[in-house]
Formats: sequence, C-alpha cells, structure tokens
Amino acid sequence: MNIYLMVDAEGISGIFSSEQVTEEGNRRMEGRRMMTADINACVKACKEAGVDKVYVRDCHGGANSVLYDELTDEADYYILGRTGTDRFVGLDDCDGVILLGYHAMAGTYGGVLEHSMSSKGIQHYWINGEVAGETAIDAAIVGDRGKPVIMVSGCDKLCAEAKALLPWVVTCEVKKGVTWGGAMLLPRGKAHALIREKTIEAVKNFARMKPYVVAKPVVLRTEMVERGILPSKYSKPYMRIIDGHTYEVEGATMEEALYRA
Repeated sequence: MNIYLMVDAEGISGIFSSEQVTEEGNRRMEGRRMMTADINACVKACKEAGVDKVYVRDCHGGANSVLYDELTDEADYYILGRTGTDRFVGLDDCDGVILLGYHAMAGTYGGVLEHSMSSKGIQHYWINGEVAGETAIDAAIVGDRGKPVIMVSGCDKLCAEAKALLPWVVTCEVKKGVTWGGAMLLPRGKAHALIREKTIEAVKNFARMKPYVVAKPVVLRTEMVERGILPSKYSKPYMRIIDGHTYEVEGATMEEALYRA
C-alpha cells in the first residue's frame, strides 16, 4: 500500500497565528519547523503501520514551506514547488490520502486560521450547491481518481467538518480553535504521539475507507471577498455571473472545475 500526504500549514500542531504561516510573518521559520515535524511524525507512523511508499506534497502557499534538510528519509518522495494544474502529482501511484495540517472552511466560527484557498480573495465556495472548503475540494479531486481520504489532522472545527463530509475518516485533533487567531494547543510531544496513533489507525482500517465522489458535471460557485474583482468575461467566457461578488463554472471533474474557477 502507498499513501499520499497532502500537507497544509494552518492545521499543523502548534500553529495558531498568521505570523507562523505567511511569507512576511515574523514567526514564519517556527511554522516551517512545526510543519516539518508533523510530516516526520506522520511518515514514520505510515511506515510503522506497514505502508510501502509515502509521497509527501507541500500544498501550502507556494509549496515551499517545509525544511527539506530536516525531513525524514523514510518518505519516498517529497513534492515541492508549483505543479501547475495537477494538484496531486504522483497520486496515481498511491492507494489513499492523508490531509495533514488542514483547516476549517471560510466562515467557520472558532476555526483556527479558517479560510477557503485564499483568505484575501475568496469568501465561500459551493460544490453543486453545498458550501465547501478545502477538505471537500481535495477529497472530491482524489475521489474522482478512485482514492479515499483516510485521515485528516487539524483543529476540532476542521475535524468536525471532515467527519460530517466523510463519516469513515479518522480525525486527528491536535488543537481546539478558540478564535481565528487563537487556539488551545496540545503539547508538541502529545500532538506527535496522537498523529502517530491516528495514522496507524487510519492505515489499519483502510478497508472501510471510501472515495468521495460528487455528481457530474461539477458546478463550483465562488463568492469573492470584495465586489468588482470578478474574473474578466474575456478570460473566462464560460463562467456564469450570479451577482457582483459571485460566479460559477462547470467542470467534468472536481479538479477541472477548480482550475476553471
């Protein structure tokens, strides 16, 4: 069995402030170390559980957050940098996906650093009329390729969101959200022990996991934060404008809809 780790930053254990996850943040290096440490804990647990190969994808921002020279050699590939419109490079070689360090969707009360793709530009997404965040989008992308999400890690609000969407998924709650920029954090050692425990549980229970597949064509609606910044009708002549903040597109797959939006 091969497992794919898709790794974001805001749900990493120890992360509670935008200063830890933004390029200009004065605690950015701290956040990078924390992200690298969570990856190492998860990779080692995958191998302990009998996983043959582990692919790790840094998907936060410009995909250059991890500290490469501090990553464990137990993984088989680290996928860093821009990958164009293939969000999950290497996924075809894998059987299941772990969403590590994910965050709650935009507007979630008390969700640590909650947003959906872009806190500056995007207010909300809907997939086929259902409000959605990054967990739903990525679960649907890998689901279209026959892969289940087997575990998610992040704050309690993210875990509740994931469980409502994917009842079979194993959740790993490394913190409790208090406000957008505040959390009750597990101590580092306890957080990593929990990541190990939940990763092993997810791998051992792989047989009960299911791909999350949404109806086709996929209709993705996007509500922008500000009015007046909708895409140009010349760049996206296929989009349907709903109002001054909102438009929608269709795609044959979830990934196509995301990159057409």
